Amino acid sequence: MRIAYSFGIYIAKFILSILALFNGKIRSGVLGRRQTFRTLKENINPDDTYFWFHCASLGEFEQGLPVFEALKQNYPDYKVVLTFFSPSGYEVRKNTPIADIVVYLPLDTRANANAFLSIVNPQLTIFVKYEFWPNFLFELKKRNLNLYLISAVFRENQSFFKWYGGLMRQALLAFNHIFTQDEQSKALLKGIDYNHVTVSGDTRFDRVTKQLNQDNSVDFIERFIGDAICMVLGSTWPDDDKLYLDYINSNTCDNLKFIIAPHNINSRYVNSLLKQLKVKTMCYSKMHPDTDLSGYQVFILDTIGYLSKVYSYADIAYVGGAAGTTGLHNILEPAVFGIPILIGKNYHKFPEAKQLITSGGVTVIKVPKDFKEQTDALISDKTLRVEQGQINSDFIRKNKGAVVQILNHIRI
Repeated sequence: MRIAYSFGIYIAKFILSILALFNGKIRSGVLGRRQTFRTLKENINPDDTYFWFHCASLGEFEQGLPVFEALKQNYPDYKVVLTFFSPSGYEVRKNTPIADIVVYLPLDTRANANAFLSIVNPQLTIFVKYEFWPNFLFELKKRNLNLYLISAVFRENQSFFKWYGGLMRQALLAFNHIFTQDEQSKALLKGIDYNHVTVSGDTRFDRVTKQLNQDNSVDFIERFIGDAICMVLGSTWPDDDKLYLDYINSNTCDNLKFIIAPHNINSRYVNSLLKQLKVKTMCYSKMHPDTDLSGYQVFILDTIGYLSKVYSYADIAYVGGAAGTTGLHNILEPAVFGIPILIGKNYHKFPEAKQLITSGGVTVIKVPKDFKEQTDALISDKTLRVEQGQINSDFIRKNKGAVVQILNHIRI
């Protein structure tokens, strides 16, 4: 089975090299992986000791960051190699101060796993959420290196729990310990006789809680909002746009403003969004220091690095990704600021969304009519906004603490 898997990786490598000719994101990953071993050889000092942190993409990096930061604080003499699988993680965080070296994870061949670990020789490895690369995992176990999986979520339809999932089940044994987000994931692991598991919760709760203690002021956002009620539409996709655009275009309330932070900030998409908006709109990319923002109804945040702060200005948030099939983005970022949240209908893979829907802090929007009804209700009733927002902030407060549990268990 492992031979067949490894052969499949080589086939995937060939296919990716072809697709890279036509897709910029894939091309970035292919070209980036070609530099990995050279970057490691040029920057790894054999006299230093290293932690290896691996994340699939940006979301997993943000999820793992509280643990990464705590480990760096507790073990300041260790250096960090950070790897990403996706360009959307690497490109945004390639200069993060948490790591000494940031590279793409090589494709999961036996040769790559052996070469990577021979160069880095990590004293501790942390994988985040759901990255399972058998050849790397088997090599880590063979070398008896410390390996932990944090903020893990398992579902019964995954290969680990199917008759054909023997290779993946064996790969799980490489982890010294797995920290899951929920009891269901723990039960699934126990069902396949993996017993080194603790329900620690989601490290994102610790991550977003830290946001409350940071300076979240953004001067141009303050100039844009003024005294108006503000709705932030964060990490939106075209399927999300279909739910809210009619509402914005037909809005007649002078005391209501919208901030749209698209997930995809390329100019082609932003220009398409601008054409669909029929109200006065300003983009971050077109703003000048002396621009009078007070007369605009919509502000498009076509840049990165501001959204988590901008949520602090919101009276209502809509979080994108669940209107289509791309996956719901982080609802905990606005929840920590105690505001009501709207999301799309495809939320069932996200435990925090299901819990907050049941509690009443998050509302599901299926069609534009739902968006209008729910938004109108929240705008007209401040008490309702406060009540729903309080549910969300209480949820964050009650669920933080995963980092402490994880660090109490890790031994180096």
